[in-house]
Amino acid sequence: MSRKDLGVSVKRSEDFSEWYTQVVLKAELADYAAAKGFIALRPFGYAIWEQIRQVLDDGFKATGHVNAYFPTLIPETLLRREAEHFEGFTPEVFWVTHAGNNELSERLVVRPTSETIIYDFYARWVRSWRDLPVLINLWNSVLRAEIKSTKPFLRTSEFLWQEGHTVHATKEEADEEVMRILEIYRKLIEEHLAIPALRGTKSEKEKFVGALYTTTLESMMPDGKALQMGTSHNLGQNFSKPFEIKFLGKDEKQHFAWQTSWGVSWRLIGALIMMHGDDKGLVLPPRVAPIQVVFVPVYYKDDARSMVMQKIKEGAERLRKNGCRVHVDDREEYTPGWKYNEWELKGVPLRIEVGPKDLEKDQFMLVRRDNGERKSVSSRGLEDEVKSVLDGIQSALFEKSSISLKQMTSNASSMDELTKIIEQKGGFVKAQWCGNKDCEEKVKANTGADIRLIPFDAKGSGSCTVCGNPASATVFLARAY
Repeated sequence: MSRKDLGVSVKRSEDFSEWYTQVVLKAELADYAAAKGFIALRPFGYAIWEQIRQVLDDGFKATGHVNAYFPTLIPETLLRREAEHFEGFTPEVFWVTHAGNNELSERLVVRPTSETIIYDFYARWVRSWRDLPVLINLWNSVLRAEIKSTKPFLRTSEFLWQEGHTVHATKEEADEEVMRILEIYRKLIEEHLAIPALRGTKSEKEKFVGALYTTTLESMMPDGKALQMGTSHNLGQNFSKPFEIKFLGKDEKQHFAWQTSWGVSWRLIGALIMMHGDDKGLVLPPRVAPIQVVFVPVYYKDDARSMVMQKIKEGAERLRKNGCRVHVDDREEYTPGWKYNEWELKGVPLRIEVGPKDLEKDQFMLVRRDNGERKSVSSRGLEDEVKSVLDGIQSALFEKSSISLKQMTSNASSMDELTKIIEQKGGFVKAQWCGNKDCEEKVKANTGADIRLIPFDAKGSGSCTVCGNPASATVFLARAY
């Protein structure tokens, strides 16, 4: 394979969609499956997912949540218990109608989400106030017959995610859970993925089907489209009543439970690619990079190899003891230049080069992936310097994406202005809304933009950007993935 074949052949600024697809495939994150809409997650892509998973799993367990697993197939009768939820997912579900050559007496659904199958169990498990709260999280995959154009990590018929499902005695406790989870998500997205996110609630039109209300984290991608990064829902008693999840309270009376559900998926990997990548390929924030540092030996005579590799081995071991995820690229069949290109394509945050001159000076050469900056450091200060550089990369990526968010956010005071911004610039448009669904649908019909969120801390002021009536809420609108 030539270096040209290995690398990304289109510029990010010229064909964002093609650039994205090439990064996914050439960085060996994923590959297309034989069935349309499905992908295989390759080892390097899965390693990124494992880093994301670990951050979330630690956050969930620190707040009292536990992991469990529930069946993949859901009887149709269970879905029909919650009619609104069922109608919302009907166009997207995969149906199982046969077992071998025998037709089933009842159709089964391959889970598009797990509320209905889980809540059938919860109805058996919850009896008394002593059984509450139930704080369960799942790590699994779900299937939805994606009818829009598919794109790896962003829109696929099967995807990895986590979904949490909790049961509480009161609405107040459920409200607290919703916000607790949203904060865990925010920390992951901003502090680990280095992507700023707006927080707020969804409109009634855009909320999760069957929810009392939905909270969301929304980020803006460099191509001007929003990406929903994670959602946390208060389901109220909309599922506990049809599924009869009730408990004997301290007052010796029967009460229907209050519930929440919440989740994020591997679309976070798609967000990483789009937000931080460049013309060379992927750029990974150090906190979620499977490999934070790669050592590349640089020598052109065999007699230098043993000394170079010995120094690399010592340096790598020191960094591993310091908690760093390290890889030594000791392949002899590739040149140093080839290795540089490959690890830049894969987005490894820091490359450390060691050659004969570095041996003479007792130093290591550090090369940052995000900006290409080169810096020689003495062997004695390796651990501290690597930590400092990795922290600097993490901060720089967040600062850069925060500047991008600010630049991609506009204000509109009229429908004409809103339309112009969406059509010509894209990004988030901050506007005033009267709360009328007709105005929301008019924007969607005219521009293709949705209300992405209603911020927690911003009330309406002045007139509705669409109809001119008094505004009841400030909203952020955008076209979205």
